[in-house]
Amino acid sequence: MPNRAMPKFMMLAAVLLTFSNAGALRAQETPAAPVTETQQPVQVTPQAGVLPVTPANEATPAAPVNALAAPSGDVATEGAQATSPNPVLPHDLSPIGMFMAADIVVKAVMTALALASVATWAILFAKSFELAAAKRSARRAVRVLSDAVVLRDARETLIVKKGPAAQMIAAANDELSKSEAILDIVSTQGVKERVASQLSRIEAGAGKRIASGTGILATIGSISPFVGLFGTVWGIMNSFIGISKAQTTNLAIVAPGIAEALLATAIGLVAAIPAVVIYNYFARSIGGYRLILADASAAVERLVSRDLDFRQARRLAPRKAESHGHSEAGIARIG
Repeated sequence: MPNRAMPKFMMLAAVLLTFSNAGALRAQETPAAPVTETQQPVQVTPQAGVLPVTPANEATPAAPVNALAAPSGDVATEGAQATSPNPVLPHDLSPIGMFMAADIVVKAVMTALALASVATWAILFAKSFELAAAKRSARRAVRVLSDAVVLRDARETLIVKKGPAAQMIAAANDELSKSEAILDIVSTQGVKERVASQLSRIEAGAGKRIASGTGILATIGSISPFVGLFGTVWGIMNSFIGISKAQTTNLAIVAPGIAEALLATAIGLVAAIPAVVIYNYFARSIGGYRLILADASAAVERLVSRDLDFRQARRLAPRKAESHGHSEAGIARIG
């Protein structure tokens, strides 16, 4: 009996084992139902000396991938520049701030152009007063010379005054004094030519003196744009050098150098444009002053010519009177 029952129990156990394996396989293949409600963990106030226990079902926030990955190369450099302030960019972008932050060469260029601009305005004010006074004195002298009859009258009026007109009268008197011994012997044309030569030299010297200082305006107006351009080129070159050293194309690296370069160009134009305008103004005004001096020179030549004619008339008057007396005596003898 026991020997017959043993195979039956073994077959029954094999069948049960087979069914249990099939159920386990079906359970693994069937997906689990989604959980619709999440049980909130119960917050337990920790007691003294007891550490809080984190529930097992509480989700821990995952760390971002970018934070886990270590930055490398240009990405790390650009990220650090985006989050931290750039030390190259100056805090003050005003003209004074850019001047203080500029390179020593650009700073020297700006200083030279600023001094040139100051010199331009100083020459404007100084020459304006000087030229106005010279024109006023020359016009007064022309009126005196035009009203005079002989050279002595003009000399007595202008002897105490200084200026080109007084120098012209003195030169004419000096030439007449030197030629006194031959005035009654030779023609007066040589004396007039020598007086005209001295007057032309005095006129040229007065025009040169009044024009002194205007050449500086011409120099400033012609070279200031190029000096400013040199500062511009130097500033842009420094900007590219900064890009090469930083190995980045960030605009904050380039902006300070470009701003300083443009400031140098602006100062160059500010110095050049007024210098050209003021130089043209003085050129026209000095031309008018030289015309007044030419009128004064012509007036002195007329006075010298009149004095010579009066001298010749006085020399010839006795001869005419004597000849007239001889003619009357002859007529009387004939009668």
